[in-house]
Amino acid sequence: MQKSRHAAISSLLIITVVTATLGLAVGSMSWGLVIGLLIWATIQIRHMEKLQSWLHDSSEPSPPEATGHWGDIFDDLARLQKRYKKRTRELKDVIVRFQQSSSALTDAVVIIDNQNNLEWWNRSADHLLGLKSVSDRGKPVMNLLRDPRFIRYYRKGNYEEPLQLSSPINSELVLQYHITEFGISDRLLVARDITRLVRLEQTRQDFVANASHELRTPLTVIRGYLETFLDQELPKPMNRALTQMQIQATRMESLVADLLLLSRLEASQHIPDENPIHIHKVLEAIRTDALLLSGDKHHTISLEVESNHDLLGQAQELHSAFSNLVFNAVRYTPENGHITIRWWVDLEGGHVSVSDDGLGIDSIHIPRLTERFYRVDEGRSSSTGGTGLGLAIVKHALQRHGARLTIESKIGYGSTFICHFPVDMLTTH
Repeated sequence: MQKSRHAAISSLLIITVVTATLGLAVGSMSWGLVIGLLIWATIQIRHMEKLQSWLHDSSEPSPPEATGHWGDIFDDLARLQKRYKKRTRELKDVIVRFQQSSSALTDAVVIIDNQNNLEWWNRSADHLLGLKSVSDRGKPVMNLLRDPRFIRYYRKGNYEEPLQLSSPINSELVLQYHITEFGISDRLLVARDITRLVRLEQTRQDFVANASHELRTPLTVIRGYLETFLDQELPKPMNRALTQMQIQATRMESLVADLLLLSRLEASQHIPDENPIHIHKVLEAIRTDALLLSGDKHHTISLEVESNHDLLGQAQELHSAFSNLVFNAVRYTPENGHITIRWWVDLEGGHVSVSDDGLGIDSIHIPRLTERFYRVDEGRSSSTGGTGLGLAIVKHALQRHGARLTIESKIGYGSTFICHFPVDMLTTH
């Protein structure tokens, strides 16, 4: 660029000097200067027209030929053109490689633009989601994947947990949807076929459910005979042994009942239908039962309802989830402790919290509390009568309602368990 500028100035000076000299020779230097400037301007305009014509004519592969400083400019443009073409080829190769590798994936990969329209997808998306490359490109994703549960998941914008649904074109296939945001509100949708994993999990669940169901009959018989024996006059050592046997049999019955409930909750990730639930009545009934469970511990159990909103869902499942949280607070809160049950609604949805001022839980245990049979203290099972499945039941019951559980706790300051429900699960009474 610097060289071209110097060349342009030099050509202007040469023409000016030559024409001024000729003008002086004929007796009018000023006219000579004017003619020289006109000649120089005409040359520049002519080369600018060439440049403009080349820029607008895509059929011309290379810049036009020229001499002087315009030749330098056209040469620079030719070099830029070569670099651009090389970079374009490299980017095309990268895109082709990406498309080839994406096409080789067994997972469906779909790119959705910031207007929620389908922009690109791989071959697996054709087989798993039924997308057609010719007719579906540019269409809204929610017009093609119409399951209300997918639409709800897509719109809520919280994609920390994947969504599990049947394939829209083959109900025998189970897909797991993952959505990742990138760019400016663009989304990458990945759908994975997890049918085999689901069938293996279903086999495990069926085994647990069948085993638990088969255990109920012998346990009922054992408890019946134990009650009969305890009604008799027996020696104290035998009476004490039978009493312990009855306590353990009762605990086993509770464990079997929880296993059956957990198996039923795990059988599906979504509730079959949604009914209005009067949240205040549900929590008040749980509070009454919690006061009976507290007994001689003399807990103070308060209920705070701060909204006229109710929930949509399955009353029995939500009652089980909330009661597990409240009864756990009763079991693990020392005597004369305070327990607060609260319901409120904000812009993010509805929330049920259970807070206590008990001993608290070390943060190292919190991520694993919802695992089956996980215990902070192995000795707590026998002393509190819990089965170790309560929080697992809470987790799965909430997941079926599109909700999630968060746990806040600090040693010596108690714990707070919060159930977060999305806005679309709320209703007014």
